Amino acid sequence: MKSIFVAIDTPDLDRARSLARQVKSGAGGVKLGLEFFCANGPSGVHEIASLGLPIFLDLKLHDIPNTVAKAVQSLRPLEPAILTVHAAGGRAMLEEAKAAAPEKTKVVGVTVLTSLDGADLKSVGVAGQPDQQVERLAGLAKTAGLDGIVCSGVEVAAAKRAWSNGFFVVPGVRPEGAGLADQKRVVTPRAALDAGASILVIGRPITGAEDPEAALRAIASTL
Repeated sequence: MKSIFVAIDTPDLDRARSLARQVKSGAGGVKLGLEFFCANGPSGVHEIASLGLPIFLDLKLHDIPNTVAKAVQSLRPLEPAILTVHAAGGRAMLEEAKAAAPEKTKVVGVTVLTSLDGADLKSVGVAGQPDQQVERLAGLAKTAGLDGIVCSGVEVAAAKRAWSNGFFVVPGVRPEGAGLADQKRVVTPRAALDAGASILVIGRPITGAEDPEAALRAIASTL
């Protein structure tokens, strides 16, 4: 698949449809998250999927194993290419999520959000730096049979060394000169890909551009 998935983070179905059409020719797929899903539900996902782009359904499921398994089962008709769960939910939850997912869906565990740093982890009782927590949760995800993890480009090289055939989703990617917004652990698209990212998730630098298609092409040209 093409390496860039465009994050379409909007509750507005018409805007989401317009953005998906604009990036369709150059993107590997589109990421639809909580903001979109809460506003539009499964029918909205079907609408975007009908445009012919693979769907990365970024819901970051995190609950007791039985609840997550039933949630994943309810999502099966959407047949997402990628689905996220929180790796911190524990091994049993991860195993049940993978078992409940469609065969072709890659289930990946979110490790440490790219909006967090060491101080943020400490404030919620997690000892160590983000790279240590990513390594810990990546090992758990691998043991539980997931397809891969979500981590920042700062940690992906180490994760890939420990999990050579893992599928690594890298969000928080920013082209040279782009603003960080609410992201803290960021790298450029080229650096993330070179470090071992399987796909890059890029949102605002593309969707916030005057010409999203041109912005996507410009970023893709650096790869």
